Amino acid sequence: MPYLSTFFNGLALCFGLIVAIGSQNAHVLRMGLKREHVGLTVLACILIDAALIGLGVAGVGTLVQSSPLLLGAARWGGAAFLLWYGLRSWRAVFASAALTVGPATVRSSARQALASVVALSLLNPHVYLDTVVLLGAIGGNFAPPERPAFALGAMSASALWFCALGCGATRLSGLFARPAAWKWIDGLTGTMMLALSASVAFGA
Repeated sequence: MPYLSTFFNGLALCFGLIVAIGSQNAHVLRMGLKREHVGLTVLACILIDAALIGLGVAGVGTLVQSSPLLLGAARWGGAAFLLWYGLRSWRAVFASAALTVGPATVRSSARQALASVVALSLLNPHVYLDTVVLLGAIGGNFAPPERPAFALGAMSASALWFCALGCGATRLSGLFARPAAWKWIDGLTGTMMLALSASVAFGA
């Protein structure tokens, strides 16, 4: 069952990274709440994440795996980043944060909606840090036959999350407008990130 375990490692790691207030999530929620090009927006986010995750695991993972120095740096650097991410999420629990959704005035075209989600995804440095650098480096710690399972797990988490945001935005609009909901999510994210940090640092 090593491939199944690796799949769930990728699923848990990516899910922990993606479930946080950010430009992509906020944009998908807004489009869902306005019921405007939801399918296109969700599909674009999924494809962009999948491409970046695949690039990271295939390229960065291979590069890191070929060098013991880079492998060690990726292992401890990834653990340190996860630790920082977890602590930052817990810090957000004690801050006031809520998603605000402005009223829809003019409906955007499909081309404008696509341009917006691409810009918000590819011009955000955290997207590259999370997918290409972090997921790629951690994926490089796995044996080559296991890397596709790790990448598939990470891609699945991204797809599930964006589909849930897009489809559930209308019903959850009141919930996500409350700071308490994001505090709960940040607390769960922080706990998961701290656990993954320990796993990366001290795991076999």
